Amino acid sequence: MSRTLGERISELLEKNGLTQRELAERVDVTEVSMSRYIKGDRVPKGPVIARIAAALHTTSDYLLGQEHEEDPELVYDQTQRAILRNVSRWSQKQKAELVMALFEVN
Repeated sequence: MSRTLGERISELLEKNGLTQRELAERVDVTEVSMSRYIKGDRVPKGPVIARIAAALHTTSDYLLGQEHEEDPELVYDQTQRAILRNVSRWSQKQKAELVMALFEVN
């Protein structure tokens, strides 16, 4: 059985250690609206889905249940875009950890 948008959001909230309130603030919607999205009472519009996906470090396709076999090039492109979009907000420690991970330094 396919999971719903709300189930996917709930799963990612737990995985990312966020509350509905925190996600709502990051996405710039009310906590009530976020609750309705998760319960399945409302469907967010495209731009809101995109912001939810970004806040939960996933894709709109995943949230909408449009999963497909991962293409390594696509994964690389998505990862590169995510890094470039967020690196200015990272601490020096986070940047160093990324470099160490890239070069497999323990």
